[in-house]
Amino acid sequence: MKINITLPFDHIEDPQAFNTHEAIVEIATRLDGMRFNAGLVTDHPVPTGRWLDAGGHHAQDPFVLLALIAGATKRLRLQTGILVLPYRNPFITARSVATLDVFSGGRVTLSVGVGYLKGEYKALGVDFERRNELMDEYIAAVKAAWTKDEFTFQGSGYEALGNRILPRPVQTPHPPLLIGGNSRRAIRRAVEMGDGWNPYFTFGAVAQTSRTAEIASDEDLTGALAYLREHCEKVGRETPPQIVLGGLDRPGQRMEYAQMVDRIGRLREMGVDVAAVGAEGRTRAEWLDSAARLDSEVLAKL
Repeated sequence: MKINITLPFDHIEDPQAFNTHEAIVEIATRLDGMRFNAGLVTDHPVPTGRWLDAGGHHAQDPFVLLALIAGATKRLRLQTGILVLPYRNPFITARSVATLDVFSGGRVTLSVGVGYLKGEYKALGVDFERRNELMDEYIAAVKAAWTKDEFTFQGSGYEALGNRILPRPVQTPHPPLLIGGNSRRAIRRAVEMGDGWNPYFTFGAVAQTSRTAEIASDEDLTGALAYLREHCEKVGRETPPQIVLGGLDRPGQRMEYAQMVDRIGRLREMGVDVAAVGAEGRTRAEWLDSAARLDSEVLAKL
C-alpha cells in the first residue's frame, strides 16, 4: 500500500516557514529521499473570508506549486488533492497537466472534484448549480485533449474544432484521473469515468459544509466500497477503480506510529490501495522532522 503526504504550503502564518522558493526546494528534496508516493496540493483559488474565518484554509496555485516541486525532485509523484475541475476551462487544465507531465517525466496524478464553496464559484463566474453537469463534461473534454494529436469537442459555451495540445502527456492514455467525493454520484463517476476513487473520512458539520456524504467509520467505507463494486458489475467494468483514501481516519483523530501501521494494514485489508497522511509542525524544521518520523516509524514498517 502506498502513502501520500499532504504538503504544507497552504500555511501562510509564517511566510519564511513554507512560502518561499527555499522552503519548496528543501521540503521537496527531502521528501524525494523518503518513501512517500506523492505530495498533495489543494485548490482554492479565491475562497471567501467567511469560510476562511470559520476554519478554512488558503491554497496556492496547484500547478505552479507542483511545477516547482517537480524541478526539485526526481521520484516523488505530483498530485492534486483535489483540483476543482469546473473552476477552469477544461482545455486550460488539460494544457497545464500535459505540460507538467511532460516536464516531470510522467509523474502527475490528477484528482478532481466538483467542490462545494458557493462563494468561490460565484467569484469565478461559474454556475454552482451546474457543477455536476460541468464536472462530467470537463472530464470528457480533458480526455479528448490528452488522447489525440488533434481533437474536436462540443462543450457548453465552447467548442474545439480540430485543436491541438502538444506534446501530449507522457503517461498513456493519460495521467491517472482520480474522482474525489463521497457521494453515490461521485462513486458512479469514478467507476464510469475515472482511474480511481478518492474519498475521505468526514462526518457531521464537516460533511454538511462540504456537501458530500458522510464516511465516518470503517462500516461506512465498507458500504461505499460495496456500492462501487456493485456499480462496476452493473456497467461491466472488470477492473475496479483504484481506491485512494484522503486520510487514515476521521479528521482530528490522533494515532501513535504503531497505531498508524496497524491502521494502514486494516485499510489494506478493506481494499484501499493508497492513503494520505499529514506531517505536523509550525516551523519548517518541525514539519520536516515529523515527515522523517512518519517515513522511518510508519512507512518503513509497512
